[in-house]
Amino acid sequence: MSRRTRAVDIVAVGELLIDFISTDFAENLKDVQHFQRFQGGSPANLSMNMARLGNQATLVASVGADDMGSFLIEAVSRVGVDTRHIERVVEQPTTFILVTRSQQTSNFEAYRGADTAISSAQLPDDLLKNTSIFHTTCFGMSSATAQNTILQAARRASDWGCQLSLDANYAAKIWKHQQEAQQLVEEYCSYGALVKVSEVDWERLYGSPFLKPEEAGTHFLSLGAKAVCVTLGGAGLMVFSETESHFLPSRPVEVKDTTGAGDAFWSGFLTAWLDGYSLLSCAKAGRRMAEFKLGYLGNLPLQLDKAIIYEEL
Repeated sequence: MSRRTRAVDIVAVGELLIDFISTDFAENLKDVQHFQRFQGGSPANLSMNMARLGNQATLVASVGADDMGSFLIEAVSRVGVDTRHIERVVEQPTTFILVTRSQQTSNFEAYRGADTAISSAQLPDDLLKNTSIFHTTCFGMSSATAQNTILQAARRASDWGCQLSLDANYAAKIWKHQQEAQQLVEEYCSYGALVKVSEVDWERLYGSPFLKPEEAGTHFLSLGAKAVCVTLGGAGLMVFSETESHFLPSRPVEVKDTTGAGDAFWSGFLTAWLDGYSLLSCAKAGRRMAEFKLGYLGNLPLQLDKAIIYEEL
């Protein structure tokens, strides 16, 4: 049964920024000679991929009142994302990140600015009441300025029956207060969130070795999450709920760039969730979308036939 009961399928809240990705594969940034500019930011990537798949997507973010801010808003709006809740910030420049091109886990360094300036005025009640999924990230919640705004909006959205979603993409480079991050993730999960976490995210967030996906799945479910997806890099992924769990292996694919593959996966998963598919089918749809993204350097085409992610269901 479809879960598309509201005018807006997803509101993604958090970072919209510039990714400068190395033109060659590299292990660290000091060895990089050349970078190529791309629109980036996990919530922005997710909202764009959701729009590409035919969903009504709104992005809530802040960029500088500069040329890079204009570039980003144009890039996001080009695929059909509602950009009316993106704020232009005069006091700070647009955030950018240097990223190594990688076939495994990218190295990065963030130079933060306007992305931290999300305000409550960008998340009005009428938007939240008419949204099916409210999504954010650990990156988005890492700034004290935006943190309270995002959490308060998440609470209100949950009270109005909106499904919360979280990418637990914690990194100490971005959010130095690990214990604070753990507490806020715990609170967010308590509202029945759908959670995506990688093995690298787990080790960064909890400072302990990732031993098995069942541990991560059980942990987030115990915090109140409705469903948990644990991505395992080249090994595949596992999904968990209180009543079921499934493992999906990865499949051979020519990897051109791993940047954004997790956001692509989650867009396929959430699209299938909105369409009323089972947990396993959502995971399969996500895997197919991630495979599609791994074959691209940079952003995907402006539009995608949603049938692509449902080929195997």
